[in-house]
Amino acid sequence: MSSVADKTAGFQGLQRAFAKHLRAPEDVEAPKDIEDRRVAIYRDLIYNNIESFIAGGFPILRSLYSDERWYDMVRDFIQHHTAKSPYFLQISEEFLTYLQQERAQREGDPAFLLELAHYEWVELALDVSTEEIPTGLDRQGDLLTSVPVVSPLVWSLSYRFPVHRIGPAYQPQEPPESPTFLLVYRDLGDDVSFMEINAVTARLLQLASAGEATGEQLLAQISDELPQVDSEALYGFGLELLQKLLDKGVIAGLRSLA
Repeated sequence: MSSVADKTAGFQGLQRAFAKHLRAPEDVEAPKDIEDRRVAIYRDLIYNNIESFIAGGFPILRSLYSDERWYDMVRDFIQHHTAKSPYFLQISEEFLTYLQQERAQREGDPAFLLELAHYEWVELALDVSTEEIPTGLDRQGDLLTSVPVVSPLVWSLSYRFPVHRIGPAYQPQEPPESPTFLLVYRDLGDDVSFMEINAVTARLLQLASAGEATGEQLLAQISDELPQVDSEALYGFGLELLQKLLDKGVIAGLRSLA
């Protein structure tokens, strides 16, 4: 029995040594009893697969880094991050966690790094989300007397930087005075779309997310919060906005007030 245990322990030790090398091939030598030609296959496979998926999930971020600096970032992620999920589709979330919690701001990193990474991650997160739109909703009812039901496939986000405009030709060094509000949603055709909104629309969706107020009650509360705005004009604008959100699938449908 001890011979079997010794062999098992030896194999597990070899696995750990091999994994350490694959994580940091430039710092940790490969086990000496494995042919380097074979090890190189795994080195390339591990890095190339992970790098390709991250670059595909964060294309704008990738475009802002030179090959050398991008390589260093991905290699640092592979070496130091301990993934919580074994699923390949969640590598992007693991990379975002690494950026947010483990990688300190480094020289050359843009000030908007974390916000841009989050913005790019959201698209994939919504694309693979298993959330389902509630059934039995009416899409032709009265927006004012019915309760607008916000789709679970909608994220209302705010950023300090205008992340939806950032790219190689536009890289702001400082955030503007006003935050950027974005609506990211998966529509009824399962396509992920983005919409720039304002603070009032963001507040309306926040109130509607509770799923307890009719369209008229929502607009009344917004009107109370904005006494400087003409209530009649606000109601007109608000009704048009609710209809637009319904048409786009941000509002999944309407239900009667219980």
